[in-house]
Amino acid sequence: MTQIFAHRGFSSSYAENTMSSFIAAEKAGADGLELDVQLTNDGEIVVIHDEKIDRTTNGNGFVKDFSYREIRKFNANNKGFKKEPIPALEEVLEWMKTNKLLCNIEFKNGLIPYEGMEQKVIEMVSKYNLSDRIIISSFNHYSIVNSYRLAPEIETAPLFIESIYMPWVYSQSIKASGIHPKHSTIPDQIVKTTMENGIAVRPYTVNREADMHRLFNVNCTAIITDNPVKARKVRKQYEKRP
Repeated sequence: MTQIFAHRGFSSSYAENTMSSFIAAEKAGADGLELDVQLTNDGEIVVIHDEKIDRTTNGNGFVKDFSYREIRKFNANNKGFKKEPIPALEEVLEWMKTNKLLCNIEFKNGLIPYEGMEQKVIEMVSKYNLSDRIIISSFNHYSIVNSYRLAPEIETAPLFIESIYMPWVYSQSIKASGIHPKHSTIPDQIVKTTMENGIAVRPYTVNREADMHRLFNVNCTAIITDNPVKARKVRKQYEKRP
């Protein structure tokens, strides 16, 4: 059965990449989370999508220019009344010990090559014994390969915006066991053939019902969506099938 990963948490209804968004995703019955990580200037791993804090907080500037203490002062909750800080990855992993969620950690190191990010994240995942529940993804495929070399026991999955020819061959060549393509660039036959070759397929960001139906219909490994409640409603229609 196709898994449902909540993109930056339950981000259609809660502030993205916040603890309230992650907790809401778990309550909504998501199978996993998708979140993004970057590093502060003192080397702490924080959960935020953009390289700058301008869009998602009440502050301005680059994540890399703040210390952890400084960045925690900004309000990341732009969809509610409760003030909420940008989470530390450690906070999320600690909370994950209380549930059974999977977690796709996306390294946001395409524009800013955060030194040592792979090592830091892998050490923290190991500290919480969560290696078997984590998937590391990135548009920076050098980082994916580096992660695999550091921790072959943690699943890796390259992210793609464009259509890739024979993505299962490419994935196997970099020792990745999954791919995370943009949903509109991967036709049904490529989804099926990739999975037949032992590679998991988790397209992003699947928010329209028609797209959910298409991917549930081919029994895709997982979808990454902003709305896990809508996705579960659509998936129910496929759970009764033999």
